[in-house]
Amino acid sequence: MGTYAAVVLAGGSARRMGGVDKPALPVGGRPMRDRVLAAVTDATPRVLVGTADAVPAGVRVVREDPPGGGPVAAAAAGLALLDSDATLVALLAADLPLLTRAAIGSLLTHLDRETIDTEPAGGGSAPAPPARSGLGGSERGPDGACFVDGDGRRQSLCGVWRVAALRAELDRLTVERGGNLAGAPVRALLANLVVREVPWSGDGPPPWFDCDTDEDVRRAEEWVR
Repeated sequence: MGTYAAVVLAGGSARRMGGVDKPALPVGGRPMRDRVLAAVTDATPRVLVGTADAVPAGVRVVREDPPGGGPVAAAAAGLALLDSDATLVALLAADLPLLTRAAIGSLLTHLDRETIDTEPAGGGSAPAPPARSGLGGSERGPDGACFVDGDGRRQSLCGVWRVAALRAELDRLTVERGGNLAGAPVRALLANLVVREVPWSGDGPPPWFDCDTDEDVRRAEEWVR
């Protein structure tokens, strides 16, 4: 697989946690956003969308417009900082403290698989999950790959995407919303894309586990001990 970029979204308001800077909360002694950035150390560039007192060397920082405008506005700000030759991007929430490089590698591998593998006659690994479109199906290759949980819900902010496809959808959504992406839902951004859904089959806790409450943070702490 070739190189990829990473955009980490860290601009949420954390209303269910009293409005704290949620990505800065420590899990296992490290801020959650730093754990996410560590999972994509091989990405070029790495972009953090939000505020941070300090970030690892080489990480680009930008703020969404308007500040607090939501994940789609944040994604637009992050993609605007990518190099012109960027083709793939990991689009990630900043509150995924259990994310690993192996999990990102799995997504990249699934995205690179243009056709569905079939199981060899003598056995072997299970076939890759199908790419599914928000429009009821498509024969074109996948525009992105993201994890799905045990109930089949897409974890859209734990995925990798083709930059050109995301930019085209951002342009479409910007026109549809009269130039204002504030408050736009992620599902509206991804609705027309062909998505390869990837169940997690690795060891340990699911990499898409996000921390929306204090209890979630405590559970994550237990997992990383």
